[in-house]
Amino acid sequence: MSAEPLTPEISDRICAHMNDDHAEAILLYAQIFAQAPNATSARMVSIDPEGMNLTALVEEKSTPLHVSFERKLENSEDAHHTLIEMAKQARKMSQEVG
Repeated sequence: MSAEPLTPEISDRICAHMNDDHAEAILLYAQIFAQAPNATSARMVSIDPEGMNLTALVEEKSTPLHVSFERKLENSEDAHHTLIEMAKQARKMSQEVG
């Protein structure tokens, strides 16, 4: 995958891939990083260098959530690695809690 700027088109592509193939990771982002432990499902709406916007189902209500990144992302490859790292971190944290 070549590194491309995080344009709205790239954001759409990342979101589609994450929603189709990594729903479990998105739910963990919502539960752990957006501090919505009661979320039962979540979708990634957009991603930019500063963070990601999610929509989660929290107590039967669609709830917009935002997760800020620890640092500004440089490009799509940076986003890819950051999302993988965050998923690993969230899995570890959810196992420690649960």
